[in-house]
Amino acid sequence: MPTCAVCQADNPARAKFCLECGVPLAARCAGCGTELPPEAKFCLECGAKVATAPAPAPATPDRRTSALAEKIRQAKPAIEGERKQVTVLFADVKGSMELAEQLDPEEWSRIMQRFFTILADGVERFEGFVDKFTGDGIMALFGAPIAHEDHAQRACWAALQARESVARYATEVKRAHGIGFSMRLGLHSGEVVVGNVGGSGDDLRMSYTAQGHTVGLAQRMETLASPDTCYLSAATAALVTGYFALEDLGVFRVKGISEPVGVHRLLGPGRLRTRFDASRSRGLTRFVGRSADMGTLEDALAQAQAGTAQVVGVVAEAGTGKSRLCHEFSERCRGRGITVNVGRALAHGKHIPYLPMLEVFRLYYGIAEDDDDRTAREKIAGRLLLLDETLREALPVLFEFLGVPDPARPVPQMDPDAKQRQIFAILRSAIHDSQSDARHLVVIIEDLHWLDAASEALVAGWVNGIAGASDCESWMALRRMAKI
Repeated sequence: MPTCAVCQADNPARAKFCLECGVPLAARCAGCGTELPPEAKFCLECGAKVATAPAPAPATPDRRTSALAEKIRQAKPAIEGERKQVTVLFADVKGSMELAEQLDPEEWSRIMQRFFTILADGVERFEGFVDKFTGDGIMALFGAPIAHEDHAQRACWAALQARESVARYATEVKRAHGIGFSMRLGLHSGEVVVGNVGGSGDDLRMSYTAQGHTVGLAQRMETLASPDTCYLSAATAALVTGYFALEDLGVFRVKGISEPVGVHRLLGPGRLRTRFDASRSRGLTRFVGRSADMGTLEDALAQAQAGTAQVVGVVAEAGTGKSRLCHEFSERCRGRGITVNVGRALAHGKHIPYLPMLEVFRLYYGIAEDDDDRTAREKIAGRLLLLDETLREALPVLFEFLGVPDPARPVPQMDPDAKQRQIFAILRSAIHDSQSDARHLVVIIEDLHWLDAASEALVAGWVNGIAGASDCESWMALRRMAKI
C-alpha cells in the first residue's frame, strides 16, 4: 500500500495519485513510462533525462495545541450532523505555479511549509479550524467545530494578522530567493452542515458539506482579491461593519452564483470593540432602575476618595446590563474630573498576552492611536522618570511591553519572570507614589472571564498593591460576564 510522501496518507496499490491530496505517488519517465525513484535525474530503463517539475507544497501536519484539540474533541458529540453558522476563510499564494518554476522543488517546498505554518498559527490563535491545506493555501473555518458568536470577527482578525505576518515573510523570501511573494484572502459567512470529526485517536480532521455555496463563495472571494488583500462577501461585511474598516467595492458577477454579489475589501480594525460599543453608536435608551447598584459603586468611590483604595467586582448573568452600569458610572466619574481608563478582555484575545492591560497602560501614559514609536517612548519615559528616576533601567522592558521597543536600547537577556517582576515594580511604584496619577484613577477591566493568563497575574499583582496602599485615591472595577 503506497504512502504519499507529502501528506502521509495510505493509498490503494493501483493508485497513481494520492487520494487525500492529489499528488502523484511516483514519478514516471515521459518516454517509456517506467516508474522512477524520486531522486532520479535520468530514466533507469531508457536513459532519457527526467523533466524537473515543481514539487507540490507539503501539507502542514496537524499541529494544533493540546488545549485547542481538546476543545474540538469535546465539541464533537454536540455538532455532528448539525447546521452551523460559520465564516469560511480561503488563502493562497498569488501566481504560485509561476513562482515554483523559478526555484528548486525543495526550496519551494520549504517556503510553502513556512507559509502554511504562519497561516495556521493565525487561524488557531483565534480558535479557528484549519479544514484543509490546498496545494498553495488553506481553507479554515470559524464557528465550528468550536462555536463562536463572533466567528466573522475572528476570521477578520485572523486575516489581518496573516496579511501582516506574510508581508514580513515576503520580505525574507525576496531577500533570500529574489522572487516576489504575495497572497490573497477571501471570507464568506453562511451555513454549513457538520460531518464527522475524525475516526479515533488524535485525528481531528472534519468534513463539511456547504449549504448555499458557503464554501464556494468564500473561495470566489479569494479568487477576486488582489494580491495582499482580503475580500469579504456582503454577508460577512454585515456581521463586522463597525468592528472593522471596510471598503465597499460594489457588486460583482461571480461564477456559479445567479445574482450579483456585494464585495468589500478588509482595510483594518474599526472603531467598535464590543457589542456595547455598537449599541452606543446607535444611541442608548434611558438609564433607569439601577439606583441600588449605582449606589454601591458610589459608596466604593467615596471610600477611595477618603483614602481607602477599593476593588469591586460586578458579577451578574449575561445580558443584565453590566456594561451599561459600568459605562454610566464611568461617565459620572469623568464629569467630576476623575480619570477613567478602561481595558477590555476579548473573546478572541485569550491567547494574546496582556491584551486588556496594554490598553490600560497605553491610556495611562497618554499614548494615542496615531503616535509613532518614538513619540510613544517619549511619553512613557517622561511620565515614568518623573515618577521615579531609579526606574530608568526598566525603560527598555516597559518599551517592549507596550509594543514600542527602542532599537538603540534593546532589552537585555532575561527570563520572562524577571521581565514580569520589573513590570510589577513599575506598577507598585505608581500606586504608592504620592504624585502619581494612578492614585486618582478609576480602572475598569471588562469581561474577566476572557482574561489571558499573563493579564490575570498582572491584575492580581495590581490588586495586591492596592490592598497594601494607604491614603490612596485609587479605585478599580472588575467586571465578569457570567454569574459565578
